[in-house]
This record gives sequence, C-alpha cells and structure tokens, in this order.
Amino acid sequence: MKTCLIVVDYQNDFVDGALGFDGAADIEARIADTIDHVRKHGGDIVFTMDTHEDDYLDTEEGKNLPVKHCLKGTLGHRLRPAIEAKQRPEDTVLEKPSFPSIELADVLKRGNYDVVKLVGLVSNICVISNAIIAKAALPNAKIIVDVAAVASFDAGLHEKALDVMEGLHIHLENRG
Repeated sequence: MKTCLIVVDYQNDFVDGALGFDGAADIEARIADTIDHVRKHGGDIVFTMDTHEDDYLDTEEGKNLPVKHCLKGTLGHRLRPAIEAKQRPEDTVLEKPSFPSIELADVLKRGNYDVVKLVGLVSNICVISNAIIAKAALPNAKIIVDVAAVASFDAGLHEKALDVMEGLHIHLENRG
C-alpha cells in the first residue's frame, strides 16, 4: 500500500511562538515517531507550512486573526527543530498562504496513494481543511488523522473537528 504522511504546520509559531498553546508541544514525539515509521516502510512525507508575508494583517485571514505569525524567513515560520531535523531533500514542502493547500491535492493525485495520514496543527483549522483536500483528491484512499498527533488551542473545537472528519469518512486513529 502506497502511503503518504502529511505533517501539517508543525511550526514554531504554533507551538511556543505567536500562536503557541498548551498541548502543542506534547505531540512532537508522536509526530517524530510517525515520520520514522512511515520512512521505514517506504512512504512519502509532505510537510505543509503556514506561510505569510509582512502584509498578513491586510489579508482576509489577517483581518479575522490579527496576529502576525509564520512570516516567511522568521524563526516562527520554521518547523520545530526535532521535526526539521527529520526532513530530507526528497520530501515535499508546501508553503501555503491559508488553511488548506490546493497544491496538496495535485501532489496526492500524482502520488496515487492508497493511504494518507495527517498529523500536526491545528486540528480544527489546518488539519481538517487539508484532510478534506486529501479526501477530495483521493476519494478511494484511506485518509487517517492520528488523534494522538494533532492538537488545538480549543478542546471543544478540537472534538467538533474530529466529529466532522469522522462524518466525512476520515478515519480517526487513537481516538479515546
């Protein structure tokens, strides 16, 4: 089975930077282990990166979330060091100016994956939107979100997002 792991926005600004929150760092070891596991079994890795420019506050997202974050070229934009250390030249890195990545759909279609697994941040924003992109790109693939490797700043929205994903036939792994 051809597998792709999508590491969604596990960047400094979402862990301990401008939009950092309690619990974001707790999933780092699980993400690192998942990367190792997928590599060991010959899968592909895609890293998405929330990417903004200095004019962020003038964008639609910036008007609704007026906190500058993940500005290209800053420490906050970079992947967490332990995760960045696992990146390889053959991995795909997608910089995205908004929650989902349309480019991700093209990458997944070209790869013709049987299984797509998502980990990272934030479950009720970027994880859910990219899981839906994956489902649309590969309607017959098994799309999985590892609940032990995603988190949100809002526990209620986190649970609601998991419910919505489950309703869309996205498999939830490790949901207690």
